[in-house]
Order: sequence, then structure tokens, then C-alpha cells
Amino acid sequence: MNAITRRRSSEPAPRKQEAPDSLPFRAVPHNLEAEQALLGAILINNEAHDRVSSFLEPGHFYDPLHQQIYETAATLIGAGKQATPITLKTFFANTEATQDGLTVPQYLGRLAANATTIINARDYGRTIYDLATRRQLIIVGEEMVNVAYDSPVDFPPKQQIEEAEMKLFALAETGKYGQGFATFSSALATAIEMANSAYQRDGGLSGIATALRALDSKLGGLQASDLLILAGRPSMGKTALATNLAFNIARARARSLQQRPELAPDDISHDGAVVGFFSLEMSAEQLATRIISEQAGIPSEKIRRGLINEDEFKRLVDTSREMANLPLFIDQTGGISIAQLAARARRLKRQHGLGLIVVDYLQLLSGSSRRASEGRVQEVSEITTGLKALAKELNAPILALSQLSRAVENREDKRPQLADLRESGSIEQDADVVMFVFREEYYVERTKPAEGTAEFNDWMAKMQAVSGRAEVIIGKQRHGPVGTVNLQFDANVTRFSDLAHDAYIPQRTE
Repeated sequence: MNAITRRRSSEPAPRKQEAPDSLPFRAVPHNLEAEQALLGAILINNEAHDRVSSFLEPGHFYDPLHQQIYETAATLIGAGKQATPITLKTFFANTEATQDGLTVPQYLGRLAANATTIINARDYGRTIYDLATRRQLIIVGEEMVNVAYDSPVDFPPKQQIEEAEMKLFALAETGKYGQGFATFSSALATAIEMANSAYQRDGGLSGIATALRALDSKLGGLQASDLLILAGRPSMGKTALATNLAFNIARARARSLQQRPELAPDDISHDGAVVGFFSLEMSAEQLATRIISEQAGIPSEKIRRGLINEDEFKRLVDTSREMANLPLFIDQTGGISIAQLAARARRLKRQHGLGLIVVDYLQLLSGSSRRASEGRVQEVSEITTGLKALAKELNAPILALSQLSRAVENREDKRPQLADLRESGSIEQDADVVMFVFREEYYVERTKPAEGTAEFNDWMAKMQAVSGRAEVIIGKQRHGPVGTVNLQFDANVTRFSDLAHDAYIPQRTE
């Protein structure tokens, strides 16, 4: 026998594949004893329901009868009545007997007799909840396997992965989003909670403060689940304003976490938010250079060319150290689809939390191949609808930058209007807020006449009036008024700030 034969003979024989019928049956994860113990505790002491009602729902119970008992008890308790075997039995008079041959009223009495203590109610509730989540995971896994086996040609693996990730994210966020109809009482509780968080935050805003007081006073901050469009012609400062807002909000969150360590990181009372910035046009390095230029007060052109002195370099280093730990995350991938953006935003929320998404800019996103084949208008409609749906799903505002058509340049008054938005129908319809950045200085500067003429003197006076000023025109707002916000703009470092009101004169006290 040669070496090859000896080696083959020493190898273990391949395992015989078991026939499908011989595979052991596996029941899905459940614990009927835990369900019975918890229901018994609730029937003995209704306060046990208060300990689990925030996360446990009827659908989390494995046994359908247990689902009905829990739902009926919760309804009675919510109405201010007692939920006991006696008060519940009238609701189950015509229900079929259990597998043990007991009537439901008899079964309710057994549950009460074998109840756990109220102290253990939350632990039993968590056990039931976790087992329900595992059952949902099994369903998602089975769907993934079936789709992978039978997927059609026009459903590529990349799209399958994104769909599976979306389902897993929805499962991870169970209890927050996608729970169907909500009662008006729960909606009222959410509204009161929002008002309370606004009261506790700096500035008293219900949304996320941008650190631009004039803008915050108009918007009330950036509201959760809103889609905000920030549009403007080239060189108006769209990206500059977006980076200003992203930095201000991320810095506010970092400072709030440091100043209020007693609060949980995801507590809604914290100022600011974790920011995800999708830079589809600029690289992460360019974006970081622009932000550090704004904060250090050094023109980015000097930073890129190395034309800074020792003091400026020291200021640059000190600023970068302060910015190093900001919860600001940049995705510089260009040409991504709306589905890819949504998947990455969900992943960021899972890993670090997410309170604001910035997209620079909307027209660089792509939709599905089917919508793209129908035309650009249909594709942009799919993108804006997807962004609005994502804002609601993540319960976070999305600030998307947008281009304007050239029609602005053909008017004498070049202030933008809603009709100037490219593919304006879908963008205007889906957005909760539409804002335009306008700097008259840009246009006046390009009409400079010859020096020494009367026109030059008029031009100088006009330039002095508009220099360093910018307007944010709110053309649409679902929750508040429209109008114009005046801001200061430093073109050297592309930084927006509140405008000092020269006309304001403090009142004298006699």
C-alpha cells in the first residue's frame, strides 16, 4: 500500500447525511411556566403589570390564550379597574377549554394560585420578551434562507443583504418604531415628554438646537423625524451652513455628556445629538479641514497650502484636540443609493446612537434601477420618499442639501423660491421644512463697475450694506411660520453666526 493509499485509508469516512424525516423536531423558544407565573402575579397584584407594561405586549406571549388574558387584564387596568380571576372570567365565558380540560375561569384560578411574587415580575417579563425576540429572529433567518435559495434574477445578493439588515434593525428597535397604530393617550404622553425635554434643555427648544439663535427661534430646533431641505445656488454656502450646524450639534452633545454624567447617554434631556454626515461630494479629509478652519478661524486655503505661522499652527492643534472626541461620523462614499444610505444610518444608530443625519447632497444619491429607468423625476421622488421614511423610522431629523435650477439667474431678484428646486414636485411635497441660503453679496460683487465713476460709488455703498450678510429663507415649514433669518457669514473661514443687531438699543433705567 503506497503513502497516498495509507493516508486516504486513515481519513474518517464522510458522515452519512440524515434524511429530512430523521432530523429531530425542534420547538421554537418559549417558556409557558414563565408566562403562567407572570399572569398569575398580575391577577394577584395589578402593580405587577406596571413593571412590565413598558416593554411587554400581548404578542410576546407564546400561548394564544395567554395573549388574550394579558391583553384583557391590561385593558381593565388601563381603565382603572381591578383585573382578577373574577373580573376576567366574564370575558372568557364562551372560550374553549384548555388542553388540560379546564375551563378558562378555572384556568385563571390556577394561574392565581401558582403566581410568582411581584418582585420577580420584571424578570419573568424580560424572559418572555427575550424568547419572543428569538422567535422573531428565527423567522427572519428562515426568510433569508428561502430568499437566498429562490431569489429572482432582478434581486441581487446586495439588495438581499440590505433588506435583511433592515429587518434585523427593525427587530432590534422593537418597541420604538413600526408598531402600527398607537392610542391617542400614548401619543399625548409622547407630546408631554417632548415638552418636558424642551423645558430641561438649554434654550427651551423641543428640537435639537443649532446654536444659531435666530434660526432656532423660527424652527424651534431641528425636530425629530423631520426631513429638512437646504437648497441654494453654487457658492451660496450650503455645505458651509450644513457643516456649521453638524459641528455645533455634535459639540453640544459632547459637552452635555461631560457636564451631565448622571444622565444616560441616550437620555432625551441631553443637548445636541450624535451626527452622521454623508459627504457624497467632498472627502472626509476635505470636510474635516473645512470644519477645523471654521472653528480655528484660519482660512482653509492657508491650511492646505501650509501658509500658516507658528501661532496659527498651535491654534490649529488645540482646536483639533477639542474636536477629536466629537460624536460626528463622516461617510465619504460617493454615488450610494438611498437603500445603502438607510442601511448605513441604521448601523450607525445601532452602534453609536444617531440624532441627526446630514446628506450633501440629495442629487448625488441614486434610487433603484427600476425607478432610474423611469426617469430622473421618478428616481428623485423615490429618494425623497425614502429619506422621509428613514427620518420617521430612526426618529431623527434628516438635513438634505439640494441644488437649485438656473432659473434663479434669469431673474432680477435672485432670491430663491420653491419652484426653483430641481424636480421640485417630490422634494417640496415630502419635505417638512424647505430652506434656501442666499447671499446678495455674491451677486453684487460681480457687478463691480470701473473705479472712479459714479456707479462705482453706488456699488461701494451697496457692497457695504450686504457685505458679510446671509439670508436663510424658510420657504416651507409644516410646524411653524415661514420667513427670512438674517445671519453673519465670514467668507474667509466659511462660518455662519448670529447677526449682531445694530439697531437694537437697550432700554435705559431711570
